[in-house]
Amino acid sequence: MSVNIEDVSSVKKVLQIEVSEEQVIKEINKAYNKVKKTAKVKGFRPGKAPRSTLERLYKKDIHLDVSNQLIKDTFFDAIEETKLDIIGQPTFDPQELNPEGSFTYKAVVEVNPVITDIDFKGLNLNKTVYKISDDEINLQLKSLQKYLSQKEPLEEKRPAKEDDFALIDYEGFENGKPIEAMGKTENFILQIGKSKIHKNLDDGLIGMNSGETREIECHFPDDFSDKKLAGHDITIKVTLKEIRKEVLPEIDDEMAKKLGEYQNLEQLKDSIKKELEEGYSKRSEQEINEQIYKALLNKVDFEVPEILVKNEIERMILDTERSCGMKNMSLEDAGFTREGLEEKCKDTANKQVKRHLILNKIIGQEKLTLSDEKLNEGFTNMAAAIQQPEDEIKKFYTNNENSLAHFKHSLLEKEAINLIIENSVINEAEYKSESDTNQDNLT
Repeated sequence: MSVNIEDVSSVKKVLQIEVSEEQVIKEINKAYNKVKKTAKVKGFRPGKAPRSTLERLYKKDIHLDVSNQLIKDTFFDAIEETKLDIIGQPTFDPQELNPEGSFTYKAVVEVNPVITDIDFKGLNLNKTVYKISDDEINLQLKSLQKYLSQKEPLEEKRPAKEDDFALIDYEGFENGKPIEAMGKTENFILQIGKSKIHKNLDDGLIGMNSGETREIECHFPDDFSDKKLAGHDITIKVTLKEIRKEVLPEIDDEMAKKLGEYQNLEQLKDSIKKELEEGYSKRSEQEINEQIYKALLNKVDFEVPEILVKNEIERMILDTERSCGMKNMSLEDAGFTREGLEEKCKDTANKQVKRHLILNKIIGQEKLTLSDEKLNEGFTNMAAAIQQPEDEIKKFYTNNENSLAHFKHSLLEKEAINLIIENSVINEAEYKSESDTNQDNLT
């Protein structure tokens, strides 16, 4: 066997593999002998049909089988000989099998890029320090106040107006017939003016009295998020059953108790502050990581294998499908197509693959390993993040070898990031909002 390599790029190769005539003849003879034992040929007892007859009847199928067998027997020997670090599945282009000559085929493969050692020490990184303000806590309290609000019937008798909460029944019709995409809905509450369903519906509700029914014409544009309604002219028959007002609870101990896990308002404020601090901590971490990736990408230049980008795109699309599924929606219902998502995700996927390859290089370069202590810490953090028992998390990964390997590698990537940060210069600066910056400029 001989192997020649053609470089399409630094990460894509074409191997031309030639199998000797001796091996070809041996494999063909083996194939005919196997067929001879089992073939049922008219006029001959089992195992007695001559080779010439078998060639006439089975040549095409045998040549195909032999070609596939020769590829199977020689390809990985060729990879071992060339020491290529291939990834993904190869594609094969075999020539027609010649029973009296050598057999040649081409194999197109992708390989991991060769990345030179990365000098990651001494990076200058800017860390933003976020401080929790009373205004932020109060904003969260007002959001919870809104969440706990009650919609009570309006005491005065008057027509509906903007910002009222309307209790309605509605149904959609097209050409006089009910449409499945907007089935009959009862006891639905919407705030007039927020265009939750359609602006024309909101406008049509203004001036209606409780008990009144109207038919309102609504055109849904071609780019409307619900593709089942996009481009359609719908008549919405709506009945205003009641006008309601929003009643907000006082922001006090009683409101905190209604949330079910707090004894008083101070406990609630402490919880809000803790959540904000955790959010800002993650934000600061992400900002540092982005600076690291940008700095390292400027230090090394390499091509990215197409298969890794395709795999990353597929993962991102699956995440989107899962997200839609949690809302009982398909990609199409959410206004997406696979082709559109593939194009949209391409650039992000390419950057993400580069990040993984850089971290993989540093993991190998620095000979980083994962201790049992770090693995158990990872299980603990995972359990806390998804609010599941730690024993269940360990059981899942113990029974899923591929998932465990992926989880361990993600922890090793975090170790690599931590090592980079430990060897960097961190410049801390307190976060300033745009209003703070403008105030500083005035003074």
